[in-house]
Amino acid sequence: MGTDVKGTEKAARRALGIDPGTARLGYAVIEEQRGKLTLLACGVVSTTPSLTMPERLLRIYRETTAIVAEHHPQEMAVEELFFAKNVTTAVAVGQARGVALLVAAQAGLSVHEYKPMQVKQAVHGYGLASKAQVGEMVKVLLRLSAVPSPDDAADAAAIAICHLNTLHV
Repeated sequence: MGTDVKGTEKAARRALGIDPGTARLGYAVIEEQRGKLTLLACGVVSTTPSLTMPERLLRIYRETTAIVAEHHPQEMAVEELFFAKNVTTAVAVGQARGVALLVAAQAGLSVHEYKPMQVKQAVHGYGLASKAQVGEMVKVLLRLSAVPSPDDAADAAAIAICHLNTLHV
């Protein structure tokens, strides 16, 4: 355990990063202790177009709830919704994001939102970095042998890293 300015032990922080989507919702659970980041879980919640939207959202809800129950994060970091050219896609992403926020509220997690450019700046140092560049920095910062796959999982890890390195509680 680290020590804070008052000389008391600081507990490890555990954050769940979410890259919202209805086809694939990326997630990553990262723990920070004394400046060291450790990846505990990373992947995607996948749904298929053959499911109705309510069925897709229910799958996202159940699997995200299970991730929270298994890994016990205290905080959730989620990418802010940005306006896309495709309104249908933006609405679907917004619905998946809403489900993730509901899971966080039910679990009592503090929720923090970040713009894509903030995430890139915090992880790579350049707000216009490519997905590949951000993925490589995620690999380096978490001391992994490979970039998390698929991209949605790597993006979720970048969101959690951004949060843990940006907001110090």
